[in-house]
Amino acid sequence: MAKKGNEIKKNLEDIGKKIIEDAKRGKVPNISVPARVTNNIVFDPKYLCYVLGDKTVTRSAGNVRHVKPLAQMLKVASFCKGLVGGTKHETKRGLYYISESWGEKLKFDEQQESDNLIEDIEAIIGLPREDIHIIPNPGGSVYGDLTLKFKNPAGKWMKVNCLQTADGQTIGPRMCEAEIENCNAKMIIAIETAGMYNRLMEENAHEKFNAILVNLGGQATRATRRLIKRINEIKNIPVFIFTDGDPWGLHIAMVVMAGSAKSAHVNRMLATPSATWIGVTASDIKKYKLRSDKLKDVDFTRIKELKKDPRYKNDKRLQEELKTWEEIKKKAEQQALLKYGLRYVVDKYLPAKFKELGVKIK
Repeated sequence: MAKKGNEIKKNLEDIGKKIIEDAKRGKVPNISVPARVTNNIVFDPKYLCYVLGDKTVTRSAGNVRHVKPLAQMLKVASFCKGLVGGTKHETKRGLYYISESWGEKLKFDEQQESDNLIEDIEAIIGLPREDIHIIPNPGGSVYGDLTLKFKNPAGKWMKVNCLQTADGQTIGPRMCEAEIENCNAKMIIAIETAGMYNRLMEENAHEKFNAILVNLGGQATRATRRLIKRINEIKNIPVFIFTDGDPWGLHIAMVVMAGSAKSAHVNRMLATPSATWIGVTASDIKKYKLRSDKLKDVDFTRIKELKKDPRYKNDKRLQEELKTWEEIKKKAEQQALLKYGLRYVVDKYLPAKFKELGVKIK
């Protein structure tokens, strides 16, 4: 971690050194930033996720409108350099308020300004903001035979086994980058809703499937996606995503698998391309005769968008499910499966889905 911290500090220093070198050579100082705009977001078939293309924008001290943002970028990079390697972290919101102490010429007038600069720095150094200790709000939780080692806020090393908590271990900034001390599980089951996550915990799904259960809490936070990816890569175990039976649930799964357009500049560190969506599928709504609601216009619009999305375009199974939704015009929640009993999902539904996907249990 020390080596990584030193490398990150150097990357942040290089932003300032570029400005100094330009000034020494008599050039107008400027910084090129990867363009985080829609027409520069491309799907990378190698990494199977959205990434930024080759377009850049230049912040130049020769443009009066760029002078303040350029100076603010250097100040933010310097601030983050002071955090890296230590135990302190800050949120984007906190950074916005901290800038009040930088004086009238450097403070941010609106949080969107500081948020944009943080994302610019992420794009420049090619690392997520968590690595420079600008953290997201905690979200999601993990339950299973997984022991993580990390430094607590006081800087002391500690270990947490994710089975030794009542409701699973909250996934925060220290958890998502923790060392994986021990993991005996054979798979990860990521679950969209807290209700179904709790159901699987209480029915001991972690034991039946020798699995780590992850509560996505709806659209998964970056910290949650980062932890899933790291466990998948380090322990080489598969990831299965269990969502509501609607196009939005499928999209939640696809963000875990291939990243989001907004995070295109760091998707390679967040996305888990090998993950598999279990369902609830449109076909399941018919097969299990689930209680359902009618799809709304916004749902049909979403289906049309997903059918054209390169992340879905070449996946025959996903295309068939999108087509089925259009045909049945219905959607269902995960909990609709509970009409067959509290243990049904663990005893019948998930085993059937794993068999369908050719996955051996335990």
